[in-house]
Amino acid sequence: MPYFSYSGYDKRGKNTKGTIEASSSMQAVERLTERGIVVVDVAAIEKKQSKAKIKVLSLESHIFFCRSLASYLKSGLPLADSLKIMVKQARDKHMRPALEKLLAEVEGGRKFHTALAESGAFRESLWRVAESGEQSGSLISVLEEAAEQFKLEDGLRRKIRGAMIYPIVMIVVGVGVVSFMLTYVVPKISELFEDMHQTLPLPTRMLIAMSNFLSSYGLWIILAILIFILYMKRKGKKISAPFMRGISEQLNLALVMSHISTLLRSGIPLVQALRMASSMDMHSQRWLDCAEMVKTGHRFDRALEKVGFAEETVAVIRVGEMGGELAQALSNVSDQCREMAQARMERVSTLMEPILVLGLGVSVGFIVLAILTPVFDLAGIVK
Repeated sequence: MPYFSYSGYDKRGKNTKGTIEASSSMQAVERLTERGIVVVDVAAIEKKQSKAKIKVLSLESHIFFCRSLASYLKSGLPLADSLKIMVKQARDKHMRPALEKLLAEVEGGRKFHTALAESGAFRESLWRVAESGEQSGSLISVLEEAAEQFKLEDGLRRKIRGAMIYPIVMIVVGVGVVSFMLTYVVPKISELFEDMHQTLPLPTRMLIAMSNFLSSYGLWIILAILIFILYMKRKGKKISAPFMRGISEQLNLALVMSHISTLLRSGIPLVQALRMASSMDMHSQRWLDCAEMVKTGHRFDRALEKVGFAEETVAVIRVGEMGGELAQALSNVSDQCREMAQARMERVSTLMEPILVLGLGVSVGFIVLAILTPVFDLAGIVK
């Protein structure tokens, strides 16, 4: 909806200026007249397109924003004054401009959730729950719940990264060691073997063949991998290891269920909450299908059952829905999924260490065996 700047006189006869949101200039005049303002001039505000691309703030910035703003509002400060303080406190190079723009919009008469949405720096889930909080008069509690939700998501991401650090380091070291030996050490030794004019053992011939292949096509393989990663990133697709798919599914389900629970507690209807939370899941269509079925009169548990959710998940939600505690049931499912994902991560990380060490040992052992076997044969011939 467009905004209009106006000037006129209030009930006391004083000059007044400002902005108002309306569908047309006529509606703007009508709304101002209802406030007791005698309108002198009304003009549409032209939106200036910003050349700089606005980056969505990180989860840490979202947590700081929600907690700080809720704290200031709870202490009795007006929204604009709270934002002014936060602008002074902001040290992040992306957050400060976003807060300054948000403050300017709020001081210009924009509603808080509208300013959040149009800033482009905040997640849709945040300005959606902020809209609900403004309408219900519970903005402070909504911001506190949003902060907890973002903290939960950030914690899960950190756990995944922590569980993957050791395997990634081991893989990089192993690939580096083997690649160095195949591209630098083995070619020098193979020249010595060629001068011997002896039939080499099978492991040695295999090693020399791998070394020649890597020397000829190694750079092309690396280039192809980089192009594939860039392509997947550009398409917005994530690359995950097969053993992480089950864990990722449980974590995604935990986040979506928890977020739907937060939205329901904020007063947002179930259909709208499902549509809003769908963007958090890689399989967003299943939540949109659920929303359509609920909209047409299906119970939520039946909709989940039809799109293929597990029976234990559906059973918990069925009990909560029939008892009028759907938000709590969703929160319980979220906790269960999170515990299952954490248990799987611990098992994977426990098994990954010996498997990687064994793989690296076998690779290096094969290279050493392939190099030393013809050397031992040569020593036997000399004797």
